[in-house]
Amino acid sequence: MLELQVQPGAARDEIVGAHGDRLKVRITAPPVDGRANQHLIQWLADVFDVPRARITLVRGATGRSKTLCIESPARLPPQIGAPPRGH
Repeated sequence: MLELQVQPGAARDEIVGAHGDRLKVRITAPPVDGRANQHLIQWLADVFDVPRARITLVRGATGRSKTLCIESPARLPPQIGAPPRGH
């Protein structure tokens, strides 16, 4: 699960960094008629190198705090890093 704090209407799409227990991202799309969510999913598909169909918006469709599930990402951005390895 990916916990995000999303700022729509930004000058460019970018991962800002930690925002409490969430990852803050800025996106260029305005928060109108679901366009920000559609844009966010497309942008994250590019960032994580996965098809859009492998990203699910779990919580936060109408707010700035969002929870997404990204199934089997091919790439992790440096701001996220690799998950810790088990024993």
